[in-house]
Amino acid sequence: MQIVVGVAEMRVSNQHEHVVITHALGSCIGVAIYDPLVKVGGLLHYMLPDSGLDEEKGRENPFMFADTGIPRLFKECYKLGAVKQRMLVKVAGGSQVLGGPEHFNIGRRNYAALRKIFLKNNVLIGKEDVGGTKARTMYLEIATGKVWVKIIGQNQKIIEL
Repeated sequence: MQIVVGVAEMRVSNQHEHVVITHALGSCIGVAIYDPLVKVGGLLHYMLPDSGLDEEKGRENPFMFADTGIPRLFKECYKLGAVKQRMLVKVAGGSQVLGGPEHFNIGRRNYAALRKIFLKNNVLIGKEDVGGTKARTMYLEIATGKVWVKIIGQNQKIIEL
């Protein structure tokens, strides 16, 4: 059963039949986390690096921002029995899909925010597929923890993370 994560949304699951999917990762970042012992995983699709840009929106929808969405992703997985030290982390997105090389640099800023949060909290990224100029679709299979990415516009190139 496919569980779709929209832009500025997050889903967690411990149901083995679930495959959690997010589409259209351009400058946005997809963060997949998974605890292989209890088979709990989650996927966040955030748009912007810092809720300080719009604190009201950050309160209304914490999944829009890295600084509010990432902690919530981990906390929701903990509620289902996941443990931080066992979590496998995979990341995709952060592309420059609009404009020229200086067009806001949202993808790079989103990725930098994620790295800063993870460094502060001693979280390592296992694998990643970030940057470039193409949008991605990211998948997380709850039964196995397998994560893969389809790169749009490259004959649906599939990369297993």
